[in-house]
Amino acid sequence: MVPLDRLQQIAERFEFLEAQMAAGGGDIARLGREYAELRPVVEEIRAYRRALADLEAARALLGDPEMRELAESEVAGIEARLPAMERALQLALLPRDAADARPAILEIRPGTGGEEAALFAADLMRMYQRHAEARGWSFEVIEEQSSDLGGIRELVARVAGEGVFARLKFESGVHRVQRVPETESGGRIHTSAATVAVLPEAEPVDIRIDPGDIRIDTMRSSGAGGQHVNTTDSAVRITHIPTGIVVTSSQKSQHRNREIAMEVLRARLYDMERKKAHGDRAAERAAQVGSGDRSERIRTYNFPQGRVTDHRIGLTLYKLDQVMQGDLDELTDALIADAQARLLAEMA
Repeated sequence: MVPLDRLQQIAERFEFLEAQMAAGGGDIARLGREYAELRPVVEEIRAYRRALADLEAARALLGDPEMRELAESEVAGIEARLPAMERALQLALLPRDAADARPAILEIRPGTGGEEAALFAADLMRMYQRHAEARGWSFEVIEEQSSDLGGIRELVARVAGEGVFARLKFESGVHRVQRVPETESGGRIHTSAATVAVLPEAEPVDIRIDPGDIRIDTMRSSGAGGQHVNTTDSAVRITHIPTGIVVTSSQKSQHRNREIAMEVLRARLYDMERKKAHGDRAAERAAQVGSGDRSERIRTYNFPQGRVTDHRIGLTLYKLDQVMQGDLDELTDALIADAQARLLAEMA
């Protein structure tokens, strides 16, 4: 049962925000964000309250012989709907991650497995690109270092759109692949891995970076596969001296590279602060994704059997081809449902 006094407090807060915004008082941007966050919750509250009022009215008619049959039917129907409504309301009341609505910085690197791991990292990049396209998100490559055979040594991308971090954050960890590599002539199945890190994009107000804490170097940026070298120094490398974090960006514009590198640096520092706030000992991105060893996996992609298994929730899907084409919704929805169930259990 959801406490009715808590629902009343939320409804009153929503009405206060509505009045403040109508009057043009206070910080409109901040009020607008809170108003938008509370609106779906208040809609669930109002629907739940209407159902309770209808139930009370129907029960009041049970003593009327002429209305008894109709009232019994009405009571039964409302009582049947209430559990689902209470569940929806409980989910709406769950504490939200403040970063869920933000764009994400996606980082992919090969782990154990040599060149095959680099090729798998490239497959993961294409998987996320297709997933972003299907959901109407933008996918901007910030930094990409390719291997000799077309794999990826490092990929940093910015993904923006509605609910990006809320859905992509479950991808952080070690992804393991089992398949016959293109470089394998004997047809043996190899196991390799790639690491994925998903960081919420930070705003300048979230993280203040002291100019004296960073060192900015310019370099010559290379073209595709390192075959061509630009005639101007456009690539930018920023080193955050207190933490040792190094960020590079190799786009054509040096000015844009500085902006991009600072965005990524802020995201990594913000991620460290979030982990500290939640009491997580893994204060750096490397701890988030592990060492890249095959045993530290969150998900396995088994090509011979056409299956993908998420080990955190024990879910196996025999639709590997669709997943590699970017169809991640079934996996993500199951992970979100599991996270919500854990939060509900904690609240209970």
